[in-house]
Amino acid sequence: MYYIKLTALSAFLFGITAVSAQNPSSSLLPLTIHQIWQQAEQNSKAVQIQQIKLQSSEEEIKDARKERLPDINAAGQYARVSNMPQYEDGIFHTPTQYPLLHTYYTLGADAYLNVYSGNKTNLNIAERETRHQITEEQSLQVLSDVRLRAAAYYLEIQRGLIFKDLTQKNIAEQQQQLEHIRQLQKNGVVLKSDLLRAELQLSRQQLSLDQIDNDIAIARQKLNILIGQPDSTPILPTQVPDPDSLAPAPLQDYLDLAEAQSHAGRISQQEIALRKLRVKEARAANSPHIGLFAMYTYAYPQILFYPYAAAVYGWGMAGVKASFSFSGLYQNKHKIKIAELEAQAQDVEHKSIDDAIREQVTSSWLRYKEALHRIEVAQKNVAQARENARIVSNTYFNQLSLVTDLLDANTQSLQTRFELAAAQMAALLQYYQLLNSIGNL
Repeated sequence: MYYIKLTALSAFLFGITAVSAQNPSSSLLPLTIHQIWQQAEQNSKAVQIQQIKLQSSEEEIKDARKERLPDINAAGQYARVSNMPQYEDGIFHTPTQYPLLHTYYTLGADAYLNVYSGNKTNLNIAERETRHQITEEQSLQVLSDVRLRAAAYYLEIQRGLIFKDLTQKNIAEQQQQLEHIRQLQKNGVVLKSDLLRAELQLSRQQLSLDQIDNDIAIARQKLNILIGQPDSTPILPTQVPDPDSLAPAPLQDYLDLAEAQSHAGRISQQEIALRKLRVKEARAANSPHIGLFAMYTYAYPQILFYPYAAAVYGWGMAGVKASFSFSGLYQNKHKIKIAELEAQAQDVEHKSIDDAIREQVTSSWLRYKEALHRIEVAQKNVAQARENARIVSNTYFNQLSLVTDLLDANTQSLQTRFELAAAQMAALLQYYQLLNSIGNL
């Protein structure tokens, strides 16, 4: 068992080394998964959009706090006033023109400070702050999702490079084997059909190599776009974690972590707080409005108070202003009920989200354990398929088996190594999905 694991792990790590040796280091950009995540955090457009939304929510909080300051206004007016006709004998007779001062202007300022309006200002500030907390948590969720996508592309590149290395080695082995079969065919030891089948298998392997190269190029472009690199940047995964070193903790530990720090759960909790604030805002509409006011005005002429005068005058006032809307007692009744029902619905939705989080964490945990077990099975299969290929190769060249047996054994050996690499990459991706589901990626 130890020999099987050691052999499989050596093949896995040797694949990475061989890929590095086949490409000039100057043309590759070696990056670890953590370096990929750092670049994604800095350059991902989805993350940048969330940062802008976060800045916008901060400005909304500042704007809400400004409502505590008094409203101050200044106004002025200038006009030309006509004479005032007086119709002593009725509107159909010529009036008497009463002369007036034809110049009129005012210049003044007023201020109002809200003292109490059902605590609406503080509730508005609290709502903006709650929205800001939701935006912060959404930003963390987007960042976690971007990291998961980056990890998927990163591991896809790594898997493709391993597939390419294995295929190239297999092609080299097949070419040597094909030369041996050609010699046997020339000597009349094997049939022409054996040679044709071996050539056909080699051709298929070369064709699959082209497909693998295209898969690597596509995954690289996706990753480059995600992290803000030029499309043609040839990223080389380095220091890929060993799945065997990432043993899962007990399921309950992950469930407890998800309950405490899952992004979806935190967002849902803030949504509940937001709905409760809206209930308070709806009830605040039935409260009295009390404020302090002051105003002062310069005007010409003095026609506000008797006796009138053709002179500039100034006058002002200050005091307390209070109002209460009795119609709000019946107009806001249904608005309050709507807000309360929305709060109840959000509470039920939060419980539903908690259920979904537990389901997702449990599913990810079980799939991760399944992936680790799949690696163990794949490691055994690699050793068995390699030994089977060796035996069949000896028997074929000793005239004891058919060429179909030889080709099938070669295909199975390559396929099991593909399955091992795919299982290792799938286990790592499942591990990152588990971390994402508990809000710890």
